[in-house]
Amino acid sequence: MNIGKTHIGLRTFKTAIAVMCCIILFHITHRGSPMVATLSAVFALREDLSSTMSFGKSRILGNTLGGVSGLLYYVILQYFTHESLAQIFLVPFFVILTIVVSTRMNNQNGIIGGVATLLFISFSIPDSNYFIYAINRVVDTFIGTFIAIFWNYIIKSPLEDKEESIEEKEQQIYDKEQEIKQLQEDINKIKKSSD
Repeated sequence: MNIGKTHIGLRTFKTAIAVMCCIILFHITHRGSPMVATLSAVFALREDLSSTMSFGKSRILGNTLGGVSGLLYYVILQYFTHESLAQIFLVPFFVILTIVVSTRMNNQNGIIGGVATLLFISFSIPDSNYFIYAINRVVDTFIGTFIAIFWNYIIKSPLEDKEESIEEKEQQIYDKEQEIKQLQEDINKIKKSSD
C-alpha cells in the first residue's frame, strides 16, 4: 500500500495489527501493561509464516530462560542486605548465564529476548509477588508471539502463495511419477506372468 511516496508493506501492516490485538486483549482481560506482549509480537513477526514460527520458538525459549534467570536472581537477592551492591554483581552474572545457556541450547536468536526479559524482570519487578510477576511476563511473551503467528498465518504474502503453489505443483508431479512407476511395475508383472 502506498501513501504518497511512502510504501507500507504487508509485514508492517501485519505487525501493526498484531500490536493492536495485543493491546485490545490486555485491555479486555485487565492483564496490565501489554508492553512485553507487543514487543514479542513485533520481534516474532517475520516475512513469512515459517520464519515467524522459527523466530517465535526462539523468542519463547529465550524469554522463558530469561524469566527463570530473573526468578533465580530475585531468590538470591533476598539473601543480600545491600540490594544495589548485589545488583552490580548478580545481574551481569545472570546475563552471562542466560547467554551461555541459550548458546548451549543452540538458541542464538533468543539471546537478546532472553536477556531483555531478565533485565526487565530484574529492574522492574515489584518486591512482592515476584514469582507471579515473572511468570506473567513469560506468558505475555507467549501471547504476543502467538498473535504474531496467527496474523502471519491469516494474511499471507503473495510470495508465500506463489511458493505454496509451486510446492503443490511439485507434489503433483511427484505423485504422478509414483503412479507411472507403479503402473510400469504392474505392466512388468503382467508380462512376466504371461510368459
